[in-house]
Amino acid sequence: MTKIALVTGANKGIGKEIARQLVGAGYEVLLGSRDLARGEAAAKEVGATAIQLAVTDPESVEQAAAAIAAEYGRLDVLVNNAAIIPAGDAGVVDIAPGVLRDGFETNVVGLVGVTQAMLPLLRKAPQARVVNMSTELASFTSVGDPASRMSTVRTLGYNSTKAAVNMVTVMLANELRGSGILVNAADPGNCATDMGGWDAGRTAAQGAAVAVRLATLAADGPTGEVYAEAGRLPW
Repeated sequence: MTKIALVTGANKGIGKEIARQLVGAGYEVLLGSRDLARGEAAAKEVGATAIQLAVTDPESVEQAAAAIAAEYGRLDVLVNNAAIIPAGDAGVVDIAPGVLRDGFETNVVGLVGVTQAMLPLLRKAPQARVVNMSTELASFTSVGDPASRMSTVRTLGYNSTKAAVNMVTVMLANELRGSGILVNAADPGNCATDMGGWDAGRTAAQGAAVAVRLATLAADGPTGEVYAEAGRLPW
């Protein structure tokens, strides 16, 4: 039985590479994109199927869930990749409240809304997996270390939303323990993408590999953790 995976925000960057690698692993991949035309172009490139999905639009989310239910009846993997660094992001001293709200609306509220909508479909799969995209910038251990480069990055909107995503991850894992659904977060590292900057040292494909490993965990795999390429990330 072919497994069905949904990757949000997947028309470019790490999301598209996650879709590509899951297709390569034998999954039927639904490539979620706010802009359907861009999603269709990306899906054609990687061998996936495009689906219109704007994580900040509840109607779009519900329509996507209904379409997946009608066509497939279940969902084996959900990768919550869609996220933004809000325009005007800054440190605590300088950030505008609206910038912070924009970040939370997409990165946290949108992620939770998509997860809630897809959960009935995930419950219908034998051993579903949920992967939330996180970052070392959400690690209190790293950001709290003055010797770490992470302590110098002044993006409260992004950092704080991803810290919240870590909490969503561990709480959902706790709520779903014993269900067969494993929930983890992936830190792809700083990759050469629109978000990470094209001079970053890692490729999108390298960053995607972390999420794909979590999406394809065996039944005895971890849950409620954050992983980077090197292993479990300190919180």
